[in-house]
Amino acid sequence: AELDALRLTLGDLTAVSNNKWAQYGFGPNITSWPPIGNSTYHGMALQLNRRFSRGLSLIGAYTWSHNIDDSTATHFSTVLTPRREQDFQNLRPDKASSALDRRHRFTASGIWEIPWFAKDSNWFKKNVLGNVAFVASYTAESPEYATVQSGTDSNLNGDSAGDRTIINPSGDPDRGSGVTALKNSAGDTVAYLATDASARYIKAGPGAYANAGRNTLRMIGINNFDMSIIKRFSISETKKFELRGEFFNVVNHPQFTPGYIGTVRLTQNTNTRAFLIPDSDSFNKLTEQYSSNPRSIQFVVRFIF
Repeated sequence: AELDALRLTLGDLTAVSNNKWAQYGFGPNITSWPPIGNSTYHGMALQLNRRFSRGLSLIGAYTWSHNIDDSTATHFSTVLTPRREQDFQNLRPDKASSALDRRHRFTASGIWEIPWFAKDSNWFKKNVLGNVAFVASYTAESPEYATVQSGTDSNLNGDSAGDRTIINPSGDPDRGSGVTALKNSAGDTVAYLATDASARYIKAGPGAYANAGRNTLRMIGINNFDMSIIKRFSISETKKFELRGEFFNVVNHPQFTPGYIGTVRLTQNTNTRAFLIPDSDSFNKLTEQYSSNPRSIQFVVRFIF
C-alpha cells in the first residue's frame, strides 16, 4: 500500500523524451565535448639545494597545492574522472578537487661521486678502484581521487558513462552497495532499496537522483625510492666507458597506482572502472586492478667520445 502511494514510476520517467528537438526531425543524442571549463590552482613550493661540491650534491623539494576544477579531461579519455557533467547547462555542481590534484609532494635526490683515487695518477687505482658514483631519489606524493560511478544510465539521458552515485553520509567510506528495485502492485518500479545500508556509496538505479560529487574516492599515493650505481673507466681524455646499474623501487614497496611511478607515458592504465562501481565485487579494491609497480632493475653500458 505504501509503494502504491508513490505516484511517479520509472515508466513515467522513461516515457519522457530527453530530445526536445525530435519533433523537428533531429535523431538520436549527440555526445559532444565543448571547450568550456573552470579551474583554480593554489600552490606553495619550497626547495633546499646543496650545490655540487666535493663530489656531493643534494636537492630537497616540497610542494603543497590544491587544484580545483569542474572538468579535468578535455574529452572522455579516462574512466577515473569521466568528462560527463550531471547537468551540462550547470557546471557548478561539478566543482571539486581535480583529478590532477596532488595535495602534497616531497622529493629528495642526491649524487655522490666517491672521491677514492679520483685524482690518482695510477690508471689502475683511478679506474678500477675509483670513478664510482651513487645516485638516489625519493618521492612521496599524495594520491589522486576518482569518481565513483553507478555504471548505469541513472539520469536517463541515453548515456551511462559517468553517472554517479547516491551518498549515504553516515556510511562506511570504503564500502559500496547495489540496490533492489521496489515495485507497486502493478509491477512498476517506484523506488530503490540499498542492499547494504552501512555503505557510503549507493548505486543510483535508472531514474534515481545521484547526489555524489566528482573525485571523492581516495586512491593510493606514491612512496618510492630509486637508486643508481655508476662505474666509469677513462680510456683517454675524450673517451670514457660507463657501466650503470639502475634500480627502480629498490625496496620493492607495493604502490598500486593507476599511473606510473617514475616515468611519463602517453597512455596510463586508467581504462578500467570495475572498482568504481558500488555493487561490483571489485569496488575500491585497487590491488586487484593495478600493478604494484614492483622493483625493476636495468643495466646500461655507455661509450662516451
